Amino acid sequence: MQEAHVLPPTALGMKAAGMLSLIGCLVTVTDSKIYTRCKLAKVFARAGLDNYQGFSLGNWICMAYYESRYNTTAQTGLDDGSIDYGIFQINSFTWCRDAKLQEKNHCHVACSALITDDLTDAIICAKKIAKETQGMDYW
Repeated sequence: MQEAHVLPPTALGMKAAGMLSLIGCLVTVTDSKIYTRCKLAKVFARAGLDNYQGFSLGNWICMAYYESRYNTTAQTGLDDGSIDYGIFQINSFTWCRDAKLQEKNHCHVACSALITDDLTDAIICAKKIAKETQGMDYW
């Protein structure tokens, strides 16, 4: 007769604690970043948004606040099935690539790139929108 190998209770507890720690780290990575107004103003200024297409830095900051409350991972589902993504709430149907829809993807970017703490893709796309549409009236 063969005995089943059973780990001592302390080893089981350590394994469980290790797994919970790993899961905790993975969850932390997906936390959203919510910028302060001043920090976002610095990022926007460095990216050349101040007076871009005639819109002041204040215009861009105000728009980002009302669109997402400065939340980099904000997502809003719309009635047409599209989703608005990120700090500027850029729409998936026209501006980015989202696997769910047949999109136009005018910004040539995955929608997932618009919901990261790195605002580079979101700012490039927002500039394109402001330049190719009605400026801030788009939002």
